[in-house]
Amino acid sequence: MAKPIILAVDDDAEVLQAVGHDVRQGFGEKFRVIRADSGARALEVLRQVRLADDAVALMLVDQRMPEMSGVELLSRAKELFPDAKRVLLTAYADTEAAIKAINEVQLDYYLIKPWDPPEQRLYPVLDDLLDDWLAGHHPSFEGVRVIGHRWSAQSHGVRDFLARNQVPYQWFDLSTDPRAAELLALVGEEAECPVLLFPDGRVLRQPTVEEIAETLGLRGHAEVPLCDLLIIGGGPAGLAAAVYGASEGLRTVLIEREATGGQAGMSSRIENYLGFPAGLSGGDLARRATTQARRFGVEMLLTQEVASLRATPGSLGVTLTDGSELGAHSIVLATGVSYLRMDVPGLEALVGRGVYYGAGLSEVSSIAGEDVFVVGGANSAGQAALHFSAVARSVTMLVRGTSLAAGMSHYLVDQIERTPNIDVRLGTSVTEVTGEAHLEELVILDRVDGECRKEPATALFVFIGARPRTEWLDGVVACDERGFILTGPDLATQHGRAWPLDRDPFLLETSVPGIFAAGDVRSGSTKRCAAAVGEGSMAVQFAHQRLATLGARV
Repeated sequence: MAKPIILAVDDDAEVLQAVGHDVRQGFGEKFRVIRADSGARALEVLRQVRLADDAVALMLVDQRMPEMSGVELLSRAKELFPDAKRVLLTAYADTEAAIKAINEVQLDYYLIKPWDPPEQRLYPVLDDLLDDWLAGHHPSFEGVRVIGHRWSAQSHGVRDFLARNQVPYQWFDLSTDPRAAELLALVGEEAECPVLLFPDGRVLRQPTVEEIAETLGLRGHAEVPLCDLLIIGGGPAGLAAAVYGASEGLRTVLIEREATGGQAGMSSRIENYLGFPAGLSGGDLARRATTQARRFGVEMLLTQEVASLRATPGSLGVTLTDGSELGAHSIVLATGVSYLRMDVPGLEALVGRGVYYGAGLSEVSSIAGEDVFVVGGANSAGQAALHFSAVARSVTMLVRGTSLAAGMSHYLVDQIERTPNIDVRLGTSVTEVTGEAHLEELVILDRVDGECRKEPATALFVFIGARPRTEWLDGVVACDERGFILTGPDLATQHGRAWPLDRDPFLLETSVPGIFAAGDVRSGSTKRCAAAVGEGSMAVQFAHQRLATLGARV
């Protein structure tokens, strides 16, 4: 945590140096002393400090300065830091102005120059004022601050990215929080939102997630062009493969285009994961696994995307969208799945502006006291509904099927039935959404009576199945008719291409020797978090066996 600031201001260089020296000598251990040689420079410093969200404990300002007097400076500085203690340095002839300033700018004290010896005439005064300031000071939030509009799709994307990557941030909504406009004014230049303010003072205007990741140091770059094990996808399967591979001595690289945790990382609560009787959030699971992988030395390339896969005899590798290339002895495809898009009139234009795919955990604070709709009847929808019910006035689940039990774990069905503000509507679907700047209304079809009803809405969360992210593998790795990757024995029954080696393919091996698939992206896999973790760890064992057959090791 940065030390609170004491600002000393004087246009006389010798006096300013003496003030800075004495104050630093007496209080430098707990406070950071900054000097300014004019009122204008002092205001510039204070604006920068305000943007960085640092605290100013005390301002020690000379009264007689050209262009801007000390009283005038303190008056303007008070707007930026109203709680900072204000001390005026004066000559004996200026005591009347100092006394007048007690009422005008709520001056806390005035000191008549010179203040020698400081141990008697300076330190006791400042010590008392600083103790008083510390007693009422609450340390400011230390993290990224995001300024934007609730109904901005780009603002939602930024917040969602930060939340999924476990980056602490503070949200300032321009429509409801007066502090947002104040911060935006400090940024200046009529900045386009969203605007991100970083603790070190850096400012990003309408950034891409790649720019945010680079600024935060999340992005990463491969240290070597060739590795033992390359994992594409950072969900539970990919993270498990990374942990087991690196812990067993394989030089391991993981590439993830969004955030570690995958779809599971977006789950508000996972209660049936072995070893966690009280349950844990998907974000917590992702954080623990990511920390574990880093501890074993896994290189993580986040917000990086693979453009193509290279598979030639004796050579495996990938080309990233930035043009860089990376080779590997074995590759694990763990790209998971993404939620299906709803083909409903008006919906696509409102994504990020009231319509959200997945749990949308970054929106939880925004929906407090509102009526929320959840589309879907599987576990993810149930977990989200329970999570939202803690803050929303009501949660309505729109389920196409005739029973929750058909697609949802029993424990979730029981909890939903016991939650009074969750209403489950079976046999229903959304046929249209409308809204100007944001979602305003849903048209809901009741499949039992055939009636369509309009209902006001400001938040719709969609969980309607999943599709594999395998388009980029077309023509390289064999997939089934739905796009899921074929592996092991399934290759012989569903894939006409001849297996090129004398040995049979390993259980999780794809149609390309040395490339394995694990987790939800694999055809026939159990779509559960624990199953994905098991497959990720199994893939490493097969990668070991492949390395043994090659007799190669980086």
